[in-house]
Amino acid sequence: MKFKESLIENDAIRLQATASDWREAIIMGTDMLVASGAVTPEYPRAIIRSIESHGPYVVIAPQFAMPHARPEDGVVRTAFALVTLTTPVYFEGENEPVDVLVTLAGSSSDEHMQGLMEVTQVLDDPDSETGINLDKFRKCQTKEDVFRVIDAALCADEA
Repeated sequence: MKFKESLIENDAIRLQATASDWREAIIMGTDMLVASGAVTPEYPRAIIRSIESHGPYVVIAPQFAMPHARPEDGVVRTAFALVTLTTPVYFEGENEPVDVLVTLAGSSSDEHMQGLMEVTQVLDDPDSETGINLDKFRKCQTKEDVFRVIDAALCADEA
């Protein structure tokens, strides 16, 4: 499943949201996927339990998290959700604030890796200190803005 198509199919974009903590931020993303039938209600609980047990492994770059759990933890089909926050949240054991989250529900390890690569491709910015440009999503006010960001990034890579 492609990133943009998944966001559209699952109606899974929430921009400039407010979360009281990292758990609530994760639930914002997973709730959209539960509502669409892409994951079961167990999936968000599995992500939270895993972070509580293993630490903030979902924080994969400064200010960016990719919440996910194993396919057997409730993934029905591969899907993505995007959440941007007005005020960053902090994961326990992590000093970097997070304000952009892309939830990934991979139905297999191959789907998981393909999803990670596509999101990385969209956020890629070799001129950035971190190698990614989260402002692309932070500046989005509408779903259409998100789709333009994704299209522009993927078209630039094809050129």
